[in-house]
Amino acid sequence: MTESGNKSDWRERKKAATRRSIQGHAMRLFLEKGYDATRVEEIAAAAGVSIMTFFRYFPTKEHVAAEDDYDFLIARLVEDSADGEPLVGRIHQALRGGLAQIYATDRQALLDRTRLILTTPALQGRMWQNQAVTQQHIVRALSGETVDKDGELRLKVQVAASFAIATVAMLEWAAAPEEGELPDRIDKAFAAFDEGARKG
Repeated sequence: MTESGNKSDWRERKKAATRRSIQGHAMRLFLEKGYDATRVEEIAAAAGVSIMTFFRYFPTKEHVAAEDDYDFLIARLVEDSADGEPLVGRIHQALRGGLAQIYATDRQALLDRTRLILTTPALQGRMWQNQAVTQQHIVRALSGETVDKDGELRLKVQVAASFAIATVAMLEWAAAPEEGELPDRIDKAFAAFDEGARKG
């Protein structure tokens, strides 16, 4: 690898580490003080960055609380999944695959973030916006697999339904994590959907 390539990789790693640090300190403060009582200045100071640096990574306090890379990881896994398989099943497996990549190390952070969003109305709106963007990304990426307007409509409905199923599983898990782990909740939610679809 060239020297410029090494420098580029180093810069990207440094940016990713800074982003994780800001979010980690923000979440700690949110849990300690509450979301509304925590100021951007406090988050920046805790992370050891300037306020200007904070806003280079996150345009608002809502973004630092509600954004992560998980939705976009799912989008990529869906795009990479095998054509010809049922789309709902592809998204189900993408969710499982994505969780396998983050759950072992980030389970508690995911739980804390989900609970924070559930108790903060402003963050609930941000969560739905993030999901809408991810759904649009998946629909655009997979639109080449449809051949007509009806096919495109089915694609949009299946993507939206899959995310709704996953959201129900996330909310159930966040409300009572001691009653089962998130991957199992996701499997059960998709199984319940499949059963209902067959009976309907």
